[in-house]
Amino acid sequence: MNKQKNLPELPPGITVVDTHCHLDMADYEVDRQAVIEEAVAAGVTRLITIGIDLQSSRRARLLADCHPAVYATVGIHPHHVAGLPDTTYDELKALAAHPKVVAIGEIGLDFVKCYAPPDQQRTHFQRQLKLARELGLPVIIHDRGAHEEIMAALTAAAPFPAGGVMHCFSGDLHLAEQVLTLGFHISVPGVVTFNKAAELQEVARQVPLASLLLETDCPYLAPDPWRGRRNKPAYVLHTAQRIAELRGISLQEVALRTTENAERLFRLDSGRPS
Repeated sequence: MNKQKNLPELPPGITVVDTHCHLDMADYEVDRQAVIEEAVAAGVTRLITIGIDLQSSRRARLLADCHPAVYATVGIHPHHVAGLPDTTYDELKALAAHPKVVAIGEIGLDFVKCYAPPDQQRTHFQRQLKLARELGLPVIIHDRGAHEEIMAALTAAAPFPAGGVMHCFSGDLHLAEQVLTLGFHISVPGVVTFNKAAELQEVARQVPLASLLLETDCPYLAPDPWRGRRNKPAYVLHTAQRIAELRGISLQEVALRTTENAERLFRLDSGRPS
């Protein structure tokens, strides 16, 4: 362990990618720069900060401009699609033209909180899937309480030449197998470190390593031993370590393979030290 940060320690020259974080949020207003620097120093050398509405998509792109380690996505989360004007799509398309915007997302369906009417969620999910295909970008999918409908929509809209990822995966192994048939990746959050997360742990154990990604979804879902506190990109190392333990392989192998997956899917520049 890294004694200073209480983090699993990567071998020299090995890096990981936090493929899903929300660095623009107010939780980081006071120490955003320090949070990014802490992650990079720990070996988390690429951070993908996620757009959830137009304002956050603009902020994500600005953060990518300001920080070499940061990449961005743009998109409208299902919580924010109610009454969305058509002009939104023109701005999303313009934002996506930035060279460090690497995906459309997060997009999808959320039938648990249902902050937007389900019919509007469906409409804008389909429109954003179409936009991603038009732009040749991967999609980042939010799926909460909507497994069957999400899979039906994705299957109907397939193929996805640029690929995609099921963010913060919350299904079972059967759902994971369905996701993989689309050519998508499974993104594992810090929940995998929780004692009662048996279903997600089985997914992390069984899904081919070539299809796994790491994420924090910070500031949410901090892994053990930080559960209940503000999450940070550096903590993705705890997720990587738990996956290594579940699979009976080294942290280095998990880091190498998931980093290769992220670089390939999101077309990231290499973040390995020269």
